[in-house]
Amino acid sequence: MKTAQPTLILNAEQIRQKIRRIAFQIYENNFEETDLFLAGVAGEGYMLAQALAQALKLIAPFSVELIQIDLDKTQLSQPVVQTDRPTSAFTDKVVIVIDDVLYTGRTLAFSLQPFLSVPVRKLQVAVLIDRNYPRYPVAADYKGYELSTTLTEHVDVVLSNSSDMGVYLR
Repeated sequence: MKTAQPTLILNAEQIRQKIRRIAFQIYENNFEETDLFLAGVAGEGYMLAQALAQALKLIAPFSVELIQIDLDKTQLSQPVVQTDRPTSAFTDKVVIVIDDVLYTGRTLAFSLQPFLSVPVRKLQVAVLIDRNYPRYPVAADYKGYELSTTLTEHVDVVLSNSSDMGVYLR
């Protein structure tokens, strides 16, 4: 059986525009802060966090620190979630948890765990694609693109390869 060609939803330039717009929204909602943390879920989520950090550094006066969130996305219950900073570093700070796609909210719900153990100033969520099939009570504060899909369709975000950079529907 032949597999269908993926459909390009966003090209590289459109992704850059979405990232820039999200960066401005983050700045507008946090302009009084002196610093904030961008916590990207390992993989494309962390790459999106890196791109947002670069965009914010061009427009915002506050400092931006990157955090990588590592977890096993295949586990059905709360996996061990690790960050590359001690949780005490997030006390009284703004933390924005970032992933490439929000589908059911499971990965993002699990990713919030380290930030719930300390009193953060604000905890926000940013995604490039919101598929809007919530099973967990997680909503994105910042969205690049909302996409209605069927349950059988899959969204691939490619940020790591500049020649194939894009959002694809399979």
